[in-house]
Amino acid sequence: MSIDLSLDRLQRLVQFLPSYTRPTFHIAGTNGKGSVSAILTSILRNSTPPLSVGRFNSPHLISVHDCIALNDAPVDIDVFSSARSRVEGADRLHETKLSSFELLTLTALFIFEEAKVDVVVLEVGMGGRLDATNIIPDESVLVSALTSVDLDHQIFLGNTVSEIAKEKAGITRKGHTLVLGKQKHAEVIPAVKEIVEKLDGDLVQSLEVVRRSWDVDVDGPLNPPFTLDATNSFVEPPPTPVRVHMPCFSADVLALLPLYGDHQRDNLAVALTVISTLLTRPSPIAQNIIRGITPETVFRGVRSVRWPGRLSFHLVPAEPARNISRSLIVLADGAHNPASSITLGSYITHLLSLVDAKPSLNLTYILSLSHSPPKTPLQTLAPILPPALPLQSSLNINLSVACLRFTPPEGMPWVKSVAPGDIRDVVTSLVPDAELWMPDEGVPNQLDRALKWAAEKAGDGLVVVAGSLYLVADFYRFLRVGQSQ
Repeated sequence: MSIDLSLDRLQRLVQFLPSYTRPTFHIAGTNGKGSVSAILTSILRNSTPPLSVGRFNSPHLISVHDCIALNDAPVDIDVFSSARSRVEGADRLHETKLSSFELLTLTALFIFEEAKVDVVVLEVGMGGRLDATNIIPDESVLVSALTSVDLDHQIFLGNTVSEIAKEKAGITRKGHTLVLGKQKHAEVIPAVKEIVEKLDGDLVQSLEVVRRSWDVDVDGPLNPPFTLDATNSFVEPPPTPVRVHMPCFSADVLALLPLYGDHQRDNLAVALTVISTLLTRPSPIAQNIIRGITPETVFRGVRSVRWPGRLSFHLVPAEPARNISRSLIVLADGAHNPASSITLGSYITHLLSLVDAKPSLNLTYILSLSHSPPKTPLQTLAPILPPALPLQSSLNINLSVACLRFTPPEGMPWVKSVAPGDIRDVVTSLVPDAELWMPDEGVPNQLDRALKWAAEKAGDGLVVVAGSLYLVADFYRFLRVGQSQ
């Protein structure tokens, strides 16, 4: 694989495009940066009055243009096409030969500048120092942030967590603040500190977000208990009530976090530390942003955040026309590396503890993986197979696993899926007794067929679509077709 990881060609081309001036939060990290960007966007949109917010995430979920959002909605396709044409035209004229991601990044920045949004939340694609998003000028950066760092993309970023952390910390701007999230690997902190100190910046550790008891006066009535009964009205698990002390406010901030998994408290901590840093160390370009952020708007913003494809629940109704014989409860998660798989495995164990009174349960994994050495399928799947039962549980799990390919993502020809047979071999080594399903090679609509297979199983259960965000994208396309019929 050949990727030119430098900013030289970008720096040449931006001279011929409108200058980028939007106040920007810049977010890097191995896992969690998308969730942080979604939380920040929701808080900013719920300020009084609401701010106009541009957000750039990668990869895209369903269509290439949905990675660019204006006010939490994918940019209009005509707006996207016009901006993309302008950027591609400049690229051809000046023979800079940018990559598809570089063109996409400049398209996003062009759209945000043309829309004159109040603020931008910009997620790094890969790494940080040499990522295309790092082309934005220093004076536009409000606060930079780095979420959890782990091994991923070693072929480009380095073979150790410390090396990868330094690359990601490279989004720090001279004299600016970098917020650092909670880390699993101790060596991340000194590595990041070294980079920040060289740039005369300030390193701010993220705040602590703690779980609290449900307060009816603050949080409203509690939802009915979570079940895996798809025949009745399915109710998702309740949001997590949390408390955090933000130095920018005199009293603790209470919130309800609707993103699932304990790791989301860490992501929330990064987002709230970014907000608190903005309010306590305001820059001249932040005046229009900070005046409408209060504890109440933070509560509303956290409560209303949505981030599809990350521990997201969906009820797939029975659809005889598409051979879905009964309703399915689906948990969709883009876990694609060992660290995110550990998070998914831990959350599934938590869910099993909520339904432990049942004698048995169907647990069906629908899996697809990206080919991304040196990461191996075994490293990604071992944290979720076999599922870890809660302590002292007597629950009997009927485990089934579908191994398939995802649809090749638009505009990303270098992304390849692992052969289903290779996934099957790993699954068999981890859970020899699991029931397996695999499509014939080259068969289209593999996810649709896997869901049909999952629906044929009698009894309550959970279907987990995971292993790649590109497979999750296939699932959302499946839902979209059902909604349009």
